[in-house]
Amino acid sequence: MKAIALRLDDDLHAQLQVIAQLQGVTLTELIRTAVETYLDQARQAPELAAKAQGVLDDIEAEAASRRDAIATLFTPPTPEAPDAPVTPITDAKPGTRGRKPPTASLLAGYA
Repeated sequence: MKAIALRLDDDLHAQLQVIAQLQGVTLTELIRTAVETYLDQARQAPELAAKAQGVLDDIEAEAASRRDAIATLFTPPTPEAPDAPVTPITDAKPGTRGRKPPTASLLAGYA
């Protein structure tokens, strides 16, 4: 429970004190009941609900933006794709990486 300090004009304080006395409650109880009644009425106000939804939307947008910033900051960069296409090596012998194997027509002249 939280305690608050409330400053009231002398006239307002006197009126509340009389009402509390007539109802047989303390001034604190009277004020607490008045605040609870006000909150109940505020919960029923559609314009207040619309404003609350707008605030929630703003909070969600800000949270998403901050999540993205954190993800960008702490996610390692992905390696860049090579500029030139890489030729796949098929049936290559060791030490011939990236070269095509000789064809039969090329080898015919050496026989």
